[in-house]
Amino acid sequence: MMLAGSLLPAARGTQMPKETTRKCIVCGEIKEKEQLLRFAVLPNGQVVPDFKKKLSGRGVYVSVSRSALQKAVAGNFFARTLKIKAKAGAELVEQTEILLRRQALDAVSLARKAGALVCGMDKVLDALKKRKVAFLLEASDAGEDGHRKILEQAKEMEIFDLFKGEELDKELAKDNTIHLALVKGQMANMVREALMRLASFLNN
Repeated sequence: MMLAGSLLPAARGTQMPKETTRKCIVCGEIKEKEQLLRFAVLPNGQVVPDFKKKLSGRGVYVSVSRSALQKAVAGNFFARTLKIKAKAGAELVEQTEILLRRQALDAVSLARKAGALVCGMDKVLDALKKRKVAFLLEASDAGEDGHRKILEQAKEMEIFDLFKGEELDKELAKDNTIHLALVKGQMANMVREALMRLASFLNN
C-alpha cells in the first residue's frame, strides 16, 4: 500500500521549488546565487553585469570576488563558457565595483527612509547601550578617537567601513556622516547583505 504523499506526482498547479544555486565559471564551485554575480552578453557581444536578471539571454555567474572576475576577463572565460564571441574588458571589473557600491549605498539610504538607520556618535552610542543595533557602519576615514569610543561600546559587533565620510554625506544629504548604526530587523538584514557583497568583492 502506497503511503500518502510518497512517490506521487506533484498536484496540478503546484510550483516546483526554484533552483537557488549556480556554478562559478572561474572556480567551478556550485554556490548559492547570493554568493555569485550574474553577467549577460548583449547582442553586440559585450559582457555586462546583470545582477537584477533583467537582460534576456543566457547568463553566466562569477563568485563575488574582484580577483575571480579579473581572472574571468583575462582568461576569456565568458566566451569559453558560452561558446560565443563575448567581449569583456578590464572596465568590466570597475563597472561591477561601481554597481555594487551603488547597490550598497541605495540600501543604506532606504534604511534611513524607513527609520532603521541611526546617525551620529551620541545617537549610535545610545542605541548600542539599549541593545537596538544589528551592526555598525563607519566612514573609512573616521578619526581614531571616535572609532575607539564606538569600539568600547560595540565590543565584537560587526563594523563595515566601505565608504568615506564624503560618500555618506552625499548619499544621506547630511554633514559629517561618520558613525551609523542599523536597527535590528528585516531592513538591517537587507542592508547587511548588500554591504557583505561589496565587502566580499573588494576583499577577495
